[in-house]
Amino acid sequence: MSKYYEYQHTVGFEETNIVGNVYYVNYLRWQGRCREMFLKQRAPEVLADLQDDLKLFTLKVDCEFFAEITAFDELSIRMRLIDLAQTQVEFGFDYVRLDPDDRETLIARGRQRVACMRGPNTRTVPARVPDALIRALEPYTA
Repeated sequence: MSKYYEYQHTVGFEETNIVGNVYYVNYLRWQGRCREMFLKQRAPEVLADLQDDLKLFTLKVDCEFFAEITAFDELSIRMRLIDLAQTQVEFGFDYVRLDPDDRETLIARGRQRVACMRGPNTRTVPARVPDALIRALEPYTA
């Protein structure tokens, strides 16, 4: 099994700026989308828990850029587990351009730290990472 969860994406015109390269904010959106698809496919119990009182608060996010990409580039956003603490999870993301000749080019690398919280919005408190999420993340350790 892969050491990363993969979300594939084709860049659209709406994700580029006036110069034609991808606007930086989209990289952060793709991190979120990758994480969401991971939960949908690998940890649906956590999605059900999010409908109850579990909250995943993004505490920190970053992205370092190595190369430009443009509309219709094919990407693989690869998420892996960096750190698992009692109430927090840190993910790493590699943004890889999938070139037509089967080459892969690392274009960016990012991280995201998430805290698990529970309770009503006015009294939310830290909570342990759900067991279902821990099990789902086991194959993706860095």
